[in-house]
Amino acid sequence: MNSKYYIAVISAFTIWGFFSLVLKSLDDFSAFDILSYRTVGSVLIMVFVSLILRPKALKTNIKLFKSLSTKDKRRIIVINILSGLFLALNWYIYIYVMNNVSVSATSLAYLICPILTMVLAYLLLKEKLFKLQWVSVILSLIGCLLLSLGNFTDLFYSMIIAFTYALYLVLQRKNQELDRFLVLTSQVFFAVIFLLPFIISYDSPNEKTPFFYGMLALIAIVFTIIPMFLNIYALRGLNSSVVGVFIYLNPLINFMFAIFYFDEKVSLIEAVCYLLILISIFLFNFSAIKNRINRRRAAHI
Repeated sequence: MNSKYYIAVISAFTIWGFFSLVLKSLDDFSAFDILSYRTVGSVLIMVFVSLILRPKALKTNIKLFKSLSTKDKRRIIVINILSGLFLALNWYIYIYVMNNVSVSATSLAYLICPILTMVLAYLLLKEKLFKLQWVSVILSLIGCLLLSLGNFTDLFYSMIIAFTYALYLVLQRKNQELDRFLVLTSQVFFAVIFLLPFIISYDSPNEKTPFFYGMLALIAIVFTIIPMFLNIYALRGLNSSVVGVFIYLNPLINFMFAIFYFDEKVSLIEAVCYLLILISIFLFNFSAIKNRINRRRAAHI
């Protein structure tokens, strides 16, 4: 169990869990305004950092890329273009569903995504799951199905959102050669390219204020670049299925905010569902936690 990768993935999804606090302050602006400025702002900051603040890393990785075989070069290019495409699809569909279907459907997507990530990692990458981990998958699946009872339209759209991000996560396990920050920069750049036609044609109904630009700078750095970098870094040392299960931290934190900060009423079935998901996280990581405890004990003997 490598602590730094666990710290990275826990930090990433914990940061995203606090995103709702920032978004609540931007209620007067459309979701697509936030999306477009977030993505374009993020890629401009990342390109600036890569060109101006990290020129040595850029030169080193260009040299490394040139030294790779034609097959590896093609694989890296295809994976990063596909990663950008899946990010763009995920962000765009997320906004569409939020504006035209329901907010609950987007929340449910965060709960379904870990299950799909674990299954895709098992099917596509042949990542092994222990029996206890399969139990955690079943528990989380039961929790998600209970939450979607009576509204299968939400479940359908949630599956699409979850599937695009799960594919993105699984792709990163085959994308390990180059610098993590440069890889992420290229992916966000391709995502912006795919979103550009929608951004150009979009007629915003809101007048932008200094507060809006300030909050979007915060979103671009703290809630986009940093957690995405931590996420892609964690995938260097952890399986996609392990990283995927920590996505649950996001909706769990949102659930806590809904109860204790926003004073929203929560039904008994919702509480039971989130409890099942919390138990599933513990069960999925039980063997890693147990091994960590045993190693510490052995070190002190």
